[in-house]
Amino acid sequence: MRDNGPVTSATRQHETAAETLPPRLIATDLDGTLLRDDKSVSPRTVAALAAAEEAGIEVFFVTGRPARWMDVVSDHVHGHGLAICGNGAAVVDLHGGPGAHRFVKVRELARENALDAVRLLREAAPGTVYAVEQTYGFYQEPAYPKLHMEIPDSLAPAEELLSAQHRAAGEPVLKILAYHPELDPDAFLTLARLAVGERANVTRSSPSALLEISGPGVSKASTLALCCAERGISHEEVVAFGDMPNDVEMLTWAGRSYAMGNAHPDVVAAASGQTVANNDDGVAVVIERLVAERLRHRT
Repeated sequence: MRDNGPVTSATRQHETAAETLPPRLIATDLDGTLLRDDKSVSPRTVAALAAAEEAGIEVFFVTGRPARWMDVVSDHVHGHGLAICGNGAAVVDLHGGPGAHRFVKVRELARENALDAVRLLREAAPGTVYAVEQTYGFYQEPAYPKLHMEIPDSLAPAEELLSAQHRAAGEPVLKILAYHPELDPDAFLTLARLAVGERANVTRSSPSALLEISGPGVSKASTLALCCAERGISHEEVVAFGDMPNDVEMLTWAGRSYAMGNAHPDVVAAASGQTVANNDDGVAVVIERLVAERLRHRT
């Protein structure tokens, strides 16, 4: 179903000290966070994820990845089977396995907003090239670089890809990707946010000047807040992990949050704590401690 209605606030409140509450949900980014640089899930991390679920702590993967790239963790979604993909643009049931996932919730980027963002960013940063991520398709401009290990479904200017006449016009747009070959990544992000304004949410997770543009108010944090509200879980009962600017809102919202040892400076500033790097199993290090604390509370 599509859902762009009012969302739970993604600004953390401080009614209760989160550290005094046992965690009920772990929300973790994937690339640069849970995954090692070779995109593997280490045996230690696999064991930690299983221990958390056994202890009654739900684990949600919250990623900028599209659903079709989730095979790397599809064996570790446990009972609920859900993941938040596309920086909050979709909640996906991964139980069917690669290629057979089901979209539970879609928070699309309206084509009018996407076209506005493309136009404004072209004006503010000449040389920007685009790709369009939809629920089941990936489309790009001819000049968009091969940043992804996949073949686009079609090549055309972004304006054509987003038009009502395009063959995939009936399929929701999850986000558009904007790449600039020369600009500094952080400078490009700042420029784009100023240019696009409230028409869309702009963030980034790549070390290159590659931006991810979603619907207004759509973020990892806001969709995670919706999922938690449906489960009766407060932000204070959530522990979150991340490493890049697209994680900042989620880390700010969660009761406890950890920046990876390899995290962007903005992420370190936003998190309430820090763990070791992704290649050193930083998520597992914290989960092991959380599970031990939970078991002590039960005895």
